Amino acid sequence: MTDGRDAVGGFDVTFVGRATIDLTVRVPHRALPGRAAFGSPLTASPGGKSLNQAITAAQRGGRVRLVANVGADPWGHQIRAALTDVGVDIRHLTLIPDTATGAAVIEVTPDGESYITLALSPATELSTPDVQRVSALDSRAVVVQLDLPPEPVTALLRRRPAPTVIGNLVPHADLEPSLLRHLDVLVVNQHEAAAILRTTADEPLEAARALQRLGPPTVVVTAGPHGAAYAYPHGSGAVPAPTMPVVDTTGAGDAFLGSLALDLSRDIPLPEAVRTAVQFGSRAVGERGANTAT
Repeated sequence: MTDGRDAVGGFDVTFVGRATIDLTVRVPHRALPGRAAFGSPLTASPGGKSLNQAITAAQRGGRVRLVANVGADPWGHQIRAALTDVGVDIRHLTLIPDTATGAAVIEVTPDGESYITLALSPATELSTPDVQRVSALDSRAVVVQLDLPPEPVTALLRRRPAPTVIGNLVPHADLEPSLLRHLDVLVVNQHEAAAILRTTADEPLEAARALQRLGPPTVVVTAGPHGAAYAYPHGSGAVPAPTMPVVDTTGAGDAFLGSLALDLSRDIPLPEAVRTAVQFGSRAVGERGANTAT
């Protein structure tokens, strides 16, 4: 089994995407039209898909770096400090002057379900020059958010910056569908799979097989409390999730992907990597882990 840290200066995984601040409030119920809902005190914590994934991989002992932009404001500095605290390499986390950091407004209901509104900061979106440097990074795997602006995603996928390239989320509407063939692994949840396939939410295993026909040789579809399913060149399968008390579903998918990416970078067989990732994702809903967010 190969560990990316064996190479001098090498990284297990590079995560390419967004880092934001999560503004979270617990509410007894969502607000009704014309009426306010009273919630808990507001908390502000580092979040964002790629940040969460990077932190999970780092907490599992991976050597990890994050490529993202934030504002040079208090939130941006808070994000930088949180990443440094867990050992994520931040040399490619850029703080942009006179720019606000993006935020996610999160309502968590008593059943642990989260309702998220992402307030993007356009000036912090990654550009083509931002991701061109990724090809020079020494990483065994790269994970990219496919919903980023299409130009930088296209540039990254065509350059194949690592032996294993993993895509996450519903691709941007303007991303050329044929680019999915440049992925080694596509990871989406059940609802994202339905959006890509333009159908209703399908059984996860069937969705994984259908997405595989779009080009990625390996597809993993997560299904919350029902675990995850996968299809790859050697077959397909499903992994059930353990029963856990649900405290907060926010970030469970990110914990899953951070764990999965790290294991795949270390040549762990896919079925085993998915089983471990399901455990991490399930644990995240039972105990709101550090920096598990949008």
